[in-house]
Amino acid sequence: MLARLQYNGFPAGSCCWLLLLDVVMHPDYLEKILTARVYDVAQESPLEPAPILSARLGNWVLLKREDMQSVFSFKLRGAYNKMAQLPPDVLAQGVIAASAGNHAQGVAVAARHLGTQALIVMPVTTPQVKIEAVAARGAEVVLYGDTYDDAYAQARRLGADKNLTFIHPFDDPDVIAGQGTIGMEILRQYQKPIHAIFVAIGGGGLISGIAAYVKRLRPEIKMIGVEPMDADAMAQSLQAGQRVRLAQVGLFADGVAVREVGVETFRLCQQYVDEVLLVSTDDICAAIKDVFEDTRSILEPAGALAIAAAKLYVERENLQDQTLVAVACGANMNFDRLRFVAERAELGERREAIFAVTIPEERGSFRRFCACIGRHNLTEFNYRIADAQEAHIFVGVQTQNRADATEIKTNFESHGFRTLDLSDDELAKLHLRHMVGGRSPLAHNELLYRFEFPERPGALMQFLDSMSPNWNISLFHYRNHGADHGRIVVGMQVPPSEMDEWQGFLDTVGYRYWDESQSPAYKLFLGCTSEWSAACVPDSL
Repeated sequence: MLARLQYNGFPAGSCCWLLLLDVVMHPDYLEKILTARVYDVAQESPLEPAPILSARLGNWVLLKREDMQSVFSFKLRGAYNKMAQLPPDVLAQGVIAASAGNHAQGVAVAARHLGTQALIVMPVTTPQVKIEAVAARGAEVVLYGDTYDDAYAQARRLGADKNLTFIHPFDDPDVIAGQGTIGMEILRQYQKPIHAIFVAIGGGGLISGIAAYVKRLRPEIKMIGVEPMDADAMAQSLQAGQRVRLAQVGLFADGVAVREVGVETFRLCQQYVDEVLLVSTDDICAAIKDVFEDTRSILEPAGALAIAAAKLYVERENLQDQTLVAVACGANMNFDRLRFVAERAELGERREAIFAVTIPEERGSFRRFCACIGRHNLTEFNYRIADAQEAHIFVGVQTQNRADATEIKTNFESHGFRTLDLSDDELAKLHLRHMVGGRSPLAHNELLYRFEFPERPGALMQFLDSMSPNWNISLFHYRNHGADHGRIVVGMQVPPSEMDEWQGFLDTVGYRYWDESQSPAYKLFLGCTSEWSAACVPDSL
């Protein structure tokens, strides 16, 4: 509520000032959540213990199983509540939405139940499992653009042309209230003390609804939002005190790949959210595995964010014997993506460490190196002779935790073996582990770059066609991980005189990229000629 004084024009000495109130009216979310219409189509999802994860963390972890809804995510609640509030004549004209999948399924089911038509605009990068699920529920699907923003703009255009009501995925009070019924259920299902509730954030609708309810009734419970490190629009916005639009957004957790949070959701998060934690891709993959071990269910990356953050929070706070609730908010997982998740889960759980180890190329040194490994199981071992004096080994070792990896590295170095820990090196984890031994004496003026591009038919060739035919590709690695974006590493032979042209290519290519030309791992395994010299060894070794 804003107040201002205004002079009323009466003579001096009279009551000449009027107090005028500029009232900014906001919805009463407690009332809206208590009266929300969601249970015509949604179920009250279970609040289940995760006994294996709880024992490992030393805290009681409860999973709010929104992955068990008929559309395998929470999105049905908000979509249906919004559509159920529409006047009958407006609803009869049809609705339209933009979505990467989960909101689309919610709108489709709601439209079928309410007897109206739904048109859904989805990015072309949307996993096929979500496209098919939306179509199977009776909605018409239009594929447009590479990102949610592209689909959103097209949905707005089509909605105006066809006189359809747009159902926003998060920035709408009725949608927020529908998601808020999850908070109502949590407090009803578990009435003992709760230390914190962890909730994934994309546009902010889910956490806004839950927090608006929980903080009104149980303000002592911490509300902790979770975002991927490469899709942290809410975290940046809260830090800046205003909404921040991301230039680019990571797509692994496609359900939360939002460049800009909502106006209303930002306001509510400012008011009710205690903090936002950021998690890595490896953390997410490990959380997917954790939930599988406890439930035999497979969450999608966005659905596992809350579990990943709960683990980090326990470690950071050295927390013991507390109750933590994590909202498992979705399970629309592409089967092909499991290959990537399985590879990265061990790293995210700190159960695998990968190292680059340099040993003398002499008799007995390999045996001494193996003795240092001791009783640790090897997960990977790559070696190729490349130099008369030294050998460079890429090795993966099973570990119990991060401290275990540090001890292994210290042990290697104490025996005279230079060691580089690559466990957090994206280049090594994504590409180099499949390419060890690929040095070439012909790779003059080689630059090494990693790129990410939307995974769609023809995208790889489009990327290659954008490069100058004058540049020779000296190294290339691509592997389909079943994700929404492709990852490649490219070695390009660019003469020094053409560096300005190369930079121009980078500025216009339109994809995220990282310069890896000075990467120690690259220099060790790929970047030097067969005539190895001390100059090729990274300073860090």
